[in-house]
Amino acid sequence: MYLHLGQQTVITTKEILGIFDLDTATVSAKTRAFLKKAQQNGDVINVSQELPKSFILCDSGKVYVSQLSPATLLLRLEKQQ
Repeated sequence: MYLHLGQQTVITTKEILGIFDLDTATVSAKTRAFLKKAQQNGDVINVSQELPKSFILCDSGKVYVSQLSPATLLLRLEKQQ
């Protein structure tokens, strides 16, 4: 199955390791350091033209930043099942 992340970006659900809320997850220094390193390595893909609300970590090491909330993304996943 697939998950639409916004801005014409779709990924397979099999590659998703986690969907995280940017507001709460980035409180941790380790998460901020991880995202900074991913950005430096070119592994962050911004699919948001608005204020980002979530990030999706994939098993490929890619991190997608989306304007959709984690709750919205989870609802989309649940509707597919």
